[in-house]
Amino acid sequence: MVFDRLDVEKGMQVASPDGSEATFKMPWSAIAWQLAGQAGLQLLKDDGTERTSPPATGVMEDLLQLARKDGSGVLILFDEVLWFVRVMADIDHAWIGRMREFLHSLTQAVAKVPQCCLVASLLASDTNKMDGLGKQISKELYDEFKRLADEGIQPVESQDVPEILRRRLLKLESYTDRSQWPSQVFGALNGVQAIDDYTAKNRAAEEKRYTESYPFHPVLIETLYQKWTQLEGFQQTRGILKTLASALRDAVKWDQMPIIGAQVFLVDPKVEGLGVAAREMASIAQLEQYEGRRQNWTAILEAELAHARKAQEALLGVRHREIEQAVMATFLHSQPIGQRATSRDLKMLVGVGSPDRIELDKGLARWSDASWYLDDTFTSDREGGLPKVWRLGSKPNLKQMHHDARQNVSATLVDEVLEKEIRGAGKLTEGARGAGAKVHVLPARPADIEDDGEFHYAVLGPKAASSGKPSAEAKRFVDETTTPEKPRAQNRNAVVLAVPSKDGMDVAREKVRDLLGWEKVREMLKERSDIDTAATTRLEGNLRVARGEMVSQIVMAYSMAVTVNDANDVAAYRINVDNDPLFPKMVGDKRLRIESTAVNAEALLPGGPFDLWSAGENARFVKDLVGAFAATARLPKMLNRSAILETLLQGCEGGEFVLRVTRADQSTRTFWKSRPDDTAVQDSSLEVVLSDAATLTEIDPQLMAPGKLPTLWEKEPITLPDLGVYFSGKHFVAVDKGGYTENLLIPAATPQAIADATASAVKSGRVWLVNGMISALSEDVPPGFVNESAQLFSPPPPVASVDVLPAQLAAAWPGDESNAHLLHAALSSIAGKPLPWSRVAHALDEAFRLGLIERTLDSGAWPCDLGGASAVKVRVRKSEAKQSPPSKHYGSKVASAELQIHQVQDFADHIDALREATAGQLLRIRVTLEIGEQGQVDQAVVDKVNGILGQIRAGWKAE
Repeated sequence: MVFDRLDVEKGMQVASPDGSEATFKMPWSAIAWQLAGQAGLQLLKDDGTERTSPPATGVMEDLLQLARKDGSGVLILFDEVLWFVRVMADIDHAWIGRMREFLHSLTQAVAKVPQCCLVASLLASDTNKMDGLGKQISKELYDEFKRLADEGIQPVESQDVPEILRRRLLKLESYTDRSQWPSQVFGALNGVQAIDDYTAKNRAAEEKRYTESYPFHPVLIETLYQKWTQLEGFQQTRGILKTLASALRDAVKWDQMPIIGAQVFLVDPKVEGLGVAAREMASIAQLEQYEGRRQNWTAILEAELAHARKAQEALLGVRHREIEQAVMATFLHSQPIGQRATSRDLKMLVGVGSPDRIELDKGLARWSDASWYLDDTFTSDREGGLPKVWRLGSKPNLKQMHHDARQNVSATLVDEVLEKEIRGAGKLTEGARGAGAKVHVLPARPADIEDDGEFHYAVLGPKAASSGKPSAEAKRFVDETTTPEKPRAQNRNAVVLAVPSKDGMDVAREKVRDLLGWEKVREMLKERSDIDTAATTRLEGNLRVARGEMVSQIVMAYSMAVTVNDANDVAAYRINVDNDPLFPKMVGDKRLRIESTAVNAEALLPGGPFDLWSAGENARFVKDLVGAFAATARLPKMLNRSAILETLLQGCEGGEFVLRVTRADQSTRTFWKSRPDDTAVQDSSLEVVLSDAATLTEIDPQLMAPGKLPTLWEKEPITLPDLGVYFSGKHFVAVDKGGYTENLLIPAATPQAIADATASAVKSGRVWLVNGMISALSEDVPPGFVNESAQLFSPPPPVASVDVLPAQLAAAWPGDESNAHLLHAALSSIAGKPLPWSRVAHALDEAFRLGLIERTLDSGAWPCDLGGASAVKVRVRKSEAKQSPPSKHYGSKVASAELQIHQVQDFADHIDALREATAGQLLRIRVTLEIGEQGQVDQAVVDKVNGILGQIRAGWKAE
């Protein structure tokens, strides 16, 4: 009995066993007529008319007994029961109870009367009937069947499904002759076994399972039966039949796989979109609700299949579209909402085509990374590079939200953020300032880059992007200063521009859009209540990745350098860039001719590699030499302009040429082997003068000291005529150049420059001048004595304080007293020439300080010059008169000092350390004790002191 033919108003026409027909509205009346005709109706109601109430169990037993009175069995088939009850419930809710009671009576009677069977389908072909009320009706009716333990009333089990499918979908001869099955099963299992270790270990059991399910993939049947039969609109076994029938109708035209699996839900490889079967399944799945919302599975599958096609591009090992199959497999496993699959579940379904294991994993990983609808709660938890769990559609996918969000990011906003990020991209300028360049980031106009001869490095914006040749915008910054009418004529060679490539900048914009898209997603998630902490964490991770990729791509986009070539034409050069700082790469590119190290001074002179001097030139302004590299395109671009100046200053210090400043009155200052002062360096008249054309008007007095100038002090004394020869402009000296020697010309100098330098050297104590009886050191030379008669010596050694005592200088002590003049004369006699008064005066100062000698009461003032020396009378102190100062032993070292009382104690504390430090050497300690000053010391005090001294050493006493 087909219940959807039982009309509410007109009823349904049925035939009795003898063929007579009648029309009835009540289902029990129709059953009674079909089983026993008029007699059956009279069992239900004596007058043979329809009754409106369902018959009891006993009445139904009598009806079944009457139907089989001739010994035949009774088979009752019901279809669309739910459809009928749902329609009737809309008219009268009591019909639910009526049909429940009718089925209760009927099932009880069928169970009791022999050779009776009832088969009922409780589904409705119209899935709309499976609403809330429909589910309630289905449950109540199904409960009536479950009350019976009769095994005859059972739904189709999963193991029955393949046989039902074979009988309903295949030709009889194709499944009765099973001789071809093993080869197909083995071929499929070989593919699965190659990617699934469990199948390889359990090959025999798997062969049995696949054979029993052939030609259907057992995993596909299990998935449909165990998962999809839970969906309201799928209709259990009927749904499987209908779905596979629709899928096979299309797939038979192109599918060459040995087993019917997930591939049958795909369309012809030459066609895009969804097939009929996939659309029907998407529609069924769409009836499910998740948190009050339904998934648009049609759109989800179309999007995911597009991602899968892209993921499997160029992967020859997935020639049977295994990644697209994986999308369908994941979709099948994801129903009802909340269900999921493992990587093995997917591989079991897609492996029958023998995909390459490595390329399959690569394709699946690509798809999982690009998917919009895979639940990203699980995609980050990976094993072997693949998500452990695969599920489609149950929760918002951040990638999908991001895709939608980035579409709404305006180009204006992208450009604003791009400019801000370029300004903050440190790797574009890192190292430039430290190397000496003036840095400009996104200058608005050419005038922002000064035309001052300094090296300028500018990072231009997207507007200047080039694609092999310098853009018009980039050329403006090299060619112009302010306007086209005011060209950059002088210092073009000092400007280097970093500009992006057009392709690179397009990619950078997309990366900016990616970041802004993720930021929009973050704002969207703040307004949602269904986002868990894990999703927020993944979002923050995506934001970090997007920012890193954006910054990296911005740096990578700047792969073009624009500057003038050696012909002074603006040219563009492609730079090999990565995530390292850009500027050092530009410096390292030989085509740009950027010189980061200072050149040596010789290279800047005539005959050098840069050809900076014209024929016959012997002097050039320093500013011109320094500026030549910025103004001349054929020369290297000197990164550090100040380094060129430093090279010239060092060349001057090295004596390779002379630097000269011309004053307003045409007098000059010259510098040779010395560094010019800041005033001279900043003077625009500063010139480099070749040594053979220079005349020194000034000589640094330090150069006059012995050992400063090569060969000058090979003998002593030297004289002013000797200096005149040395500074004649014709004298050469050999200079060590590190492995070889080179002749260096000593420039000429004026006699006055030589005399002034000599006088200054004497005054500074570097040179000792002797002229007749005049001896000068560390003092002004008397006027007129720096002349041809003057002899110049190295400064004499200092005179020791003990050298003025009678024991060492008896000739100066006719008695107990002497004077400073006698001491100077005696010391000069020993030296063989007049000693500088400064040396003798210093020795006397030390002797006075140490108390070795003292001035007499009638002595002249001290200190004094040599002219007053005879008035300074001295005598040895009394204590020294009794015991002369010990003489210094040859080769020994003497330390003399006047100690305070606490220092004597410190000396005693350190005596062990002194003994240890002088181990192996003779150590002598002499102590002088002096009591009182300028007066008579009380004898009692002297006696007490002598008593103490006697305890230390016998006979030691003060007198």
